[in-house]
Amino acid sequence: MRSQRPLNRYGALASVALLFVAACSGAGSTPSPVATHAPTTAAAPTQAPPTAAAATPTMAPATPTMAPASAPASMAEASSSPAANLTPAPSDLSSLVSAAQTEGALNVIALPRDWCNYGALIDGFKTKYGLTVNEINPNGGSGDELQAIVANESNPGPQAPDVIDVGVAFGPQAMQQNLLAPYKVSTWDTIPDADKDANGFWYGDYYGVLSFEVNTDVAKATPNDWPDLLGPNFKNSVALAGDPTVSNQAIQSVYASALANGGSLDNAQPGLDFFKSLNDNGNFVPTIANTGTIASGETPVVITWSYLALADKDTLAGNPNIAVVIPASGRFGGLYVQAISAYAPHPNAAKLWEEYLYSDEGQLGWLDGYCYTARYADLVSRSAIPTDLAAKLPDVTGAVFPSDTQLTAAKTLITDGWKSEIGVQVGPSPTPAQ
Repeated sequence: MRSQRPLNRYGALASVALLFVAACSGAGSTPSPVATHAPTTAAAPTQAPPTAAAATPTMAPATPTMAPASAPASMAEASSSPAANLTPAPSDLSSLVSAAQTEGALNVIALPRDWCNYGALIDGFKTKYGLTVNEINPNGGSGDELQAIVANESNPGPQAPDVIDVGVAFGPQAMQQNLLAPYKVSTWDTIPDADKDANGFWYGDYYGVLSFEVNTDVAKATPNDWPDLLGPNFKNSVALAGDPTVSNQAIQSVYASALANGGSLDNAQPGLDFFKSLNDNGNFVPTIANTGTIASGETPVVITWSYLALADKDTLAGNPNIAVVIPASGRFGGLYVQAISAYAPHPNAAKLWEEYLYSDEGQLGWLDGYCYTARYADLVSRSAIPTDLAAKLPDVTGAVFPSDTQLTAAKTLITDGWKSEIGVQVGPSPTPAQ
């Protein structure tokens, strides 16, 4: 059973400013040619941190390009037998494999095994390349990941992360702190330019949209849109997946509600107003929800990323019954990014991991976890997504992605306003999850 960790993934914003947001191209976009960047082939010592001069983030355009313009095009375009359409691994990958196997291990951090299908991806990587994978602090968040790099700059032990997977704001922030080493995977040119640092310091991996996860055995009704949550059917029912004063997912949940209640990407205040009404109506449950609180009925309706809700539905397998609702309005998308630590104790294993994730095999693994991926448009263009896998993906038509400026303003407004206008402390469940 999933712990509290996946529901507050990337939650520790603390004093980190939201610096950047990017978006993947839509399903109908024309992908760039496959890159010719070859991975580093020789075993190398831990890379020195990049210079400050190289650490200027590439800012995304204000107009997002990530969300598919309609229901996933792959549902119509994917091949039922796509293996022949997969991009083969680069011919010189064997040298990188040998160098990684000499290192013998990979240290990952803050990757719950039920988050975006990471359990299967980690196991697949171990089987494919014969490396040990140390799974550090699966209950951590993005802030913990950066902190772990800083704390282990001179420590090549098992607590030093080789790679990180963080909320989009943390990639440029880590780069500015000289915590990242640049690397361009062999499929680099099929990652949209808006979703990566031009020099390879970080690159978008996947996204989902905020959704309603509903225990239909307990909830009196199933909401279709944000305003429904204010009704009498949802007394003492609606919870967040984190503390909105520190959790990225929870902050963005408040932001998303603004879009359906008179607000906009430039005006998150209606989101605070909405949650104040939700609390005043007695509908808000100030518990950080997890799989256990959902299953027990303590938090019958949870606002969470679509891929987490769908994974819960699979895990619970009808005990209880779970409905996953993409709201009719206020469809809000969130991108996450990959990067390699500048102090990685296993730099070649780190590069090989990124090659694996950004190969067609890795991208299909993320898709199997209900996550739209950075290379989704490229996969669709080559009919490389199996029909049954494409059919699993939720319809995120109309999803929007705020710019870095909009995110920064909304984060400040929501974290400050939650304390002053709503004043409800959101914390762990007072009873153990069953």
